[in-house]
Amino acid sequence: MYQPYLRGKQFELIGIRELISPVLLPNKAKISPIIEPVKDSSTLKNSLQELIKNDVNFTIIINPQVGTFRSIDKIFATIKNSVGESKNYQVGVIFHNRIDHKENIKVLQKYSKNIPAIAIIHNAIFDNISEIVNSYQKYFSVKYNIINLSATSKRYHRNFEEHSLVELDDYFNVQPRNSDYLKLEESNFSEEHLFYKKDGFVGFSDYLTIGKEFSETGFLPYAVALHLSYADKTTKRIKIKHFVSDSNDDTSDVAGKFAEALNKLIVWCDKTSYNSIAIPIFREYHKNGHFPGLGILKKLSIMNHIDLVLNLI
Repeated sequence: MYQPYLRGKQFELIGIRELISPVLLPNKAKISPIIEPVKDSSTLKNSLQELIKNDVNFTIIINPQVGTFRSIDKIFATIKNSVGESKNYQVGVIFHNRIDHKENIKVLQKYSKNIPAIAIIHNAIFDNISEIVNSYQKYFSVKYNIINLSATSKRYHRNFEEHSLVELDDYFNVQPRNSDYLKLEESNFSEEHLFYKKDGFVGFSDYLTIGKEFSETGFLPYAVALHLSYADKTTKRIKIKHFVSDSNDDTSDVAGKFAEALNKLIVWCDKTSYNSIAIPIFREYHKNGHFPGLGILKKLSIMNHIDLVLNLI
């Protein structure tokens, strides 16, 4: 199972919503998005409602560590108003170094009617983790233990039941500036879809083509970079092509920068016959000379990545 880890920013949520009918519905047994809500928005509520309406399982985190949506009461209000009578979701709890487990369990007990199951995201190491998880299991069903590999240890997953194990890591080779992707052109992403079951996990998770670093502020870029996931035809490993604009001396004419990057993407797709749910949309922008905005480009990159992964597993 694939559990893409999304921050609840507008275009990430819209991307998931637009994937429901063409991609997620035919693959419901293979996907369960993880959403860390970063803002109280109508987009979040609408997205949860659409997932519920179409019976697509998901995890909604109730103690996000980034963004401005930090009120557990308000998050549970959003859940209650979005899910109706459905039980096809998990409440996600991030285990971090500052968490007070006893207090957290008390808070969760207040909302037990809205907690069909729990997914724990392990972002820290606890020496008594088995005891801690057992304290949650006294009151709730723990469906998934999502192990952040870069925040725990190589063997940390051995503390948990195998049928609950999901691995999480950040495989995107983020660069300080968009123009730096000109040097890369292409980077390795992951091969977890090939080996996660052999490694003892029932699912795997990543931060898609965004990376785990979070920023609330937008800015005019010096360069426009389009990140497109694809699978190597020989090894089946996932790699990322980086298509970057050339006129990167200042922040003027972002639309022109997009056109430069998009032309490179179209040439590569023509050469390799690569296709996904996002490519026809890119082709339409190329044909019409239209710049849809930077948020839409991130959305299409996410949609392409999820579509690719689901076709591989």
